[in-house]
Amino acid sequence: MTGNIDLTLVDWSRAQFALTAIYHYLFVPLTLGLSFMIAIMESIYVKTGKPEWKRITKFWMTLFGINFAIGVATGIILEFEFGTNWSNYSWFVGDIFGAPLAIEGIMAFFLETTFIAVMFFGWNKVSKKFHLASSWLVAIGSNLSALWILVANGWMQNPVGMQFNPDTARNEMVNFWSVIFSPMAVNKFLHTISSAYVVSAIFIIGISAWFLLKKREASFAKKSIVVAAIFGLTAGLFNAFTGDGSAFNVAQKQPMKLAAMEGLYRGKEKAGLVVFGIPTPGKQVNDGKNDYLTSIEIPRLLSLMAYRNGNAFVPGVEDLINGGFRVSSDSSLEPSAQEKIQRGIIAITTLREYKTAKKNNDTSLARSLGRNFDASTPEGKHFLDTYFKYFGYGYFSDAKEIIPNVPLVFYSFRVMVFLGGFFVMVFLLSLIFVIKNNIQKRKWFLKLALISIPLSFIASQAGWLVAEMGRQPWTIQDLLPTVAAVSHIKASSVQITFVLFAVLFTALLIAEVSIMIKQIKSGPKDGGQ
Repeated sequence: MTGNIDLTLVDWSRAQFALTAIYHYLFVPLTLGLSFMIAIMESIYVKTGKPEWKRITKFWMTLFGINFAIGVATGIILEFEFGTNWSNYSWFVGDIFGAPLAIEGIMAFFLETTFIAVMFFGWNKVSKKFHLASSWLVAIGSNLSALWILVANGWMQNPVGMQFNPDTARNEMVNFWSVIFSPMAVNKFLHTISSAYVVSAIFIIGISAWFLLKKREASFAKKSIVVAAIFGLTAGLFNAFTGDGSAFNVAQKQPMKLAAMEGLYRGKEKAGLVVFGIPTPGKQVNDGKNDYLTSIEIPRLLSLMAYRNGNAFVPGVEDLINGGFRVSSDSSLEPSAQEKIQRGIIAITTLREYKTAKKNNDTSLARSLGRNFDASTPEGKHFLDTYFKYFGYGYFSDAKEIIPNVPLVFYSFRVMVFLGGFFVMVFLLSLIFVIKNNIQKRKWFLKLALISIPLSFIASQAGWLVAEMGRQPWTIQDLLPTVAAVSHIKASSVQITFVLFAVLFTALLIAEVSIMIKQIKSGPKDGGQ
């Protein structure tokens, strides 16, 4: 089914979207976390009346403002790409995917942009309490923006609350609350924002450590570290909790992603979680090679995380390709990937025949075929559950096309988890050293904290690699692959815009880093000015 699709166009469209998303998410974590920590710092200022806390607040607020402005620019481009590069996707599910994005623009974006003016320019022009309220509303607004965007992304990972309309060939929303409160969407939001809070807390601790290394602004730095360490430690522990929830949801709805995360080709009962491992290079499905060259596992932990049962069977890549296994004792045998492809072809063919019958005014045939898409009838329910459920598979000819890049997902997952644990240690040590009042003597730790800033962004990007590369080749899990989601445009057009965006985003990043470094070296202004 992919024979008539320009794979060069698909690859370049994916590359351009990935480029934009990666650059955009360099700015987002700081916006989400800094906004709340700034509000906390200002709350301390309003509560205590101490000018030093105003001085601290305004310094971090300046860095937040620089980051916020550039983050908005990349975010707008990212949303436009759904229409320019992924118009088939936008057509197929625009009624559902567009709703959270519209709410994000109407509710959250306007909330934060309205009050950000008061936040930056309202000092000494409005009351302390009104200014504080504005800071909190900016924080809430920025995080509400993340909520609606992540609800949309969570829906792509697990499409729910919809009904397919064969007349328009579009999926239409039938239950708004199912879309918002699906376990995948809720966990996606909580895990992503808590990881963003960790990044921003590490940012504050790292910059504060630089001041201490330079023997400048010791009081400012220590107070900033205390707020960031408490905030970051809370977020880091919560992030680990939501990570467990994410693993459970992935096991239920995206078993191929879980298999890639673990480098697991041959499924097994009582599966252990690989703490350290080296996947066998060049490993292919059914080639008889071991999954790993070497590995260290925690016994039964993967089964426990995936199915809340330490004895449960966890399918591997080969099981998902070959089929014939049961997820639980009361479930039916899973079809093979090739069977899913055949069922998907039947679903696509049935839809095409229905559209042809409608076009030719063949009312009888159109009515007969249309019943297949009516979930209220036994015939329709059977067709939707048996065939349309695998609609997206019909675009593939080879079952191996549904396997993501296993080594990339495997290593990205471990980078994310290892660094997440490392950051929790940084937060704990920060608090201990500040409480003991000897953090300035711990130069090794201050240098480690400074190095942690780029490491936090690496961890954040690694998490997104797991989430998005792990579900390839799907834009919408099981319903629409990337090869069918792209716009019908020339690959050369995407190549040109890719280069232009790469240059633009790199220039913006260099500009932001340069401005921030200049602002950091300048330090907090005296008298809270």
